[in-house]
Amino acid sequence: MEVLRRSSVFAAEVMEVFDRSPTDKELVSQAKALCRDYINSRLIQAGVSWSKPEYNAPVPGGKLAEVSTILLRLGDELEYIRPNVYRNVARQLNISLHSETVVSDAFLAVAAQIFTAGITWGKVVSLYAVAAGLAVDCVRHAQPAMVHTIVDCLGEFVRKTLVTWLKRRGGWADITKCVVNTDPSLRSHWLVAAVCSFGHFLKAIFFVLLPER
Repeated sequence: MEVLRRSSVFAAEVMEVFDRSPTDKELVSQAKALCRDYINSRLIQAGVSWSKPEYNAPVPGGKLAEVSTILLRLGDELEYIRPNVYRNVARQLNISLHSETVVSDAFLAVAAQIFTAGITWGKVVSLYAVAAGLAVDCVRHAQPAMVHTIVDCLGEFVRKTLVTWLKRRGGWADITKCVVNTDPSLRSHWLVAAVCSFGHFLKAIFFVLLPER
């Protein structure tokens, strides 16, 4: 009986931790892990070789791994719709990849513009696609260390801008609802969100290229 009681208590404690709302720090840490996973996937797709550093990848079979899979799936669709937007990002922004400050400022400017009119999962996926596209450019131009800079910038942006929104939705797992149903009308909704993100990204490029006043 004592063993059964302890087992029940342990199970209850596990469920309590699983069900509780994620902290700001956890959401940011998860955002960065998802970003590394997304970037690594895009580097593999691009056939770019690099020495991938060790990092805490989403545990296979875990909830974060499921989120990563969904994020990549939505990213595939978004990048299929607008392939030219998420390729050669550095050239589109007309920036040098040799300066950490330049890369950071450009990425954060794009991120801010994407979410100017509000937050949607479509725009979140767009943010990750931009980060990955820029990371691929960095590795291709022999600046692999900039990948860490991009991941850190995304994490900081999530901390300042997206954490409250994510907490209202219970965390990153909410993105899985985007693909629960394959109903055409829901897919159309996703396409609308993707087009919206595309428009904001174009505005962001214009913003970054504006001369200082």
